Amino acid sequence: MSSPQIASPSGAQRLALGVSYHGGAYEGWQSQLSGLTVQDRLEQALAQFTAQGPIQTLCAGRTDSGVHGLMQVVHFDSPIERPDNAWVRGTNRFLPPDISVQWARQVPASFHARASALSRRYAYVLLESPVRPSVDAGRVGWVFRPLNQDAMQQAAQVLQGEHDFTSFRASSCQAHSPVKRMSRIVISKRGAYWRFEFEASAFLHHMIRNIMGCLVAIGSGKYPATWMTEVLAAKSRDAAAPTFSPDGLYFLGPVYDEAFGLPTRTPAFDWLP
Repeated sequence: MSSPQIASPSGAQRLALGVSYHGGAYEGWQSQLSGLTVQDRLEQALAQFTAQGPIQTLCAGRTDSGVHGLMQVVHFDSPIERPDNAWVRGTNRFLPPDISVQWARQVPASFHARASALSRRYAYVLLESPVRPSVDAGRVGWVFRPLNQDAMQQAAQVLQGEHDFTSFRASSCQAHSPVKRMSRIVISKRGAYWRFEFEASAFLHHMIRNIMGCLVAIGSGKYPATWMTEVLAAKSRDAAAPTFSPDGLYFLGPVYDEAFGLPTRTPAFDWLP
């Protein structure tokens, strides 16, 4: 394992949690002064469960306002010891219904939720229908025009590999480099629902939503598949399509070395179209 050696405070145990959440009611993952974020709610619940004062968590990948998480992974150092299942049940007791700890594992001090991740995975679920969503509103993106799968797959192939993704980077992005390695993009359809899966070393702020804007523009016939090559080469946000809705975006979670023994999925993976 190549993760850095990060020591836990003396007498503390390092724990990893797998957390799922519906992001519709929150201002993203990262803690804010408003307190209306997933991280804020999780840390409040941990503090109530442990009764040991504030607990700070570090996540595998931040998500924006409205974006959902199927398996966000966090780590923190706890001064108390509890069985894994007690961390799950005890923390969930103090969480709202739209956030849930799925699993807990004790991990070595070398484990770091962000730095130990080998890659990160996202999925975007898109409803193709002449009528807007209803029961799945907020859980799926929406397009009313038919999409061409072959054109979108051809465009997606351009993005695989190591590239400068500046054209898909938000102006507020704080990443040190726009160069990322996209290892996988899979596009499938079941009924009226499209599923776009992305796996990369890391993602820039709004990167997937900006890519989705381009893929939908190509799939609906506004641009040819070759336009994606032009957008990527331009290295300019102005060259790409507008940022797509956050509603259908799900953080599937990070991928770690198997030696850590952490789960790779939660039951929600089987629900997602």
